[in-house]
Amino acid sequence: MQDKLEFKKIREFGEIINDTFLFLKQNFKPLIKVFFALCGFFLVGSAISTIIYTINAQDALRSPRTSPFAQLSQIFNLNYLLVIIFSTANYVAIYVSVLSYVAVYIEKGNVIPSLEEVWAYFKYYFFRALGSGLLMGLFFFVALMMCIIPGIYVFPALCIFLPVMVYENGGFSYSFSRSFKLLKNQWFPTAGVILILYVMTYACMSIVSAPALIFTMTSQFLQFEKTTLNWLLAGSTVLQYLCQVFMILPVIGFSLTYFSLVERLDSDGLMQRIGQLGEDKQAFKAPEEY
Repeated sequence: MQDKLEFKKIREFGEIINDTFLFLKQNFKPLIKVFFALCGFFLVGSAISTIIYTINAQDALRSPRTSPFAQLSQIFNLNYLLVIIFSTANYVAIYVSVLSYVAVYIEKGNVIPSLEEVWAYFKYYFFRALGSGLLMGLFFFVALMMCIIPGIYVFPALCIFLPVMVYENGGFSYSFSRSFKLLKNQWFPTAGVILILYVMTYACMSIVSAPALIFTMTSQFLQFEKTTLNWLLAGSTVLQYLCQVFMILPVIGFSLTYFSLVERLDSDGLMQRIGQLGEDKQAFKAPEEY
């Protein structure tokens, strides 16, 4: 039987990528269960609001133009706001659910956690992560506006911000400063790992959702009835949101990256293993032989 994955250790570039898939393989069923149980509401809300908004927006664009303002008011309306709210909450829920799973997994000594245990972490961190994530998103947007390069520089810190918050139970200011501290002298390898993780994730999402997306786009030029087009659009949207299950991959990778950075800086895992030396008394229970 393959040993359970140990998070608290230094890993190089290739090891982080390999162990991301290894952890997913070892925990696939319970992780998928946690994902849909904790993120299902936000996935459904995002899909429904997106479908309604897209259909209404297409109707507005096809209708005779009365004025630019009237047309914009039909596009940027309450449905548009709901899409933003549900999509943001869904993204945060994916992050927090996987981070909570890993946190309980480590706390239990590399044992698969139950849904109830993960839920206890999830409900504690979700709104903290949501508020902090909005602030970090605003910070990232401002950094991007400053000639793009500052945005690229801070992006790796944004990726390990929520792992710091969940795994160290940190507040916003602590998690913010800690993220940049962990990246000191490790920016390039961390940015490389993050880039590869995102490329793999979006490649998987694109491969799965591409046929439906292409068919939906080409159907716009075919003589289909409006009802048929709407059903095709709805099916394509649902498939695209289901593909967000692939976002589990980068969150696991960010967790492994975070613990690797912590070990390089603090050696917490090493000190913990040293402290456990001699605690296992099983070896002394066998009768002595002379």
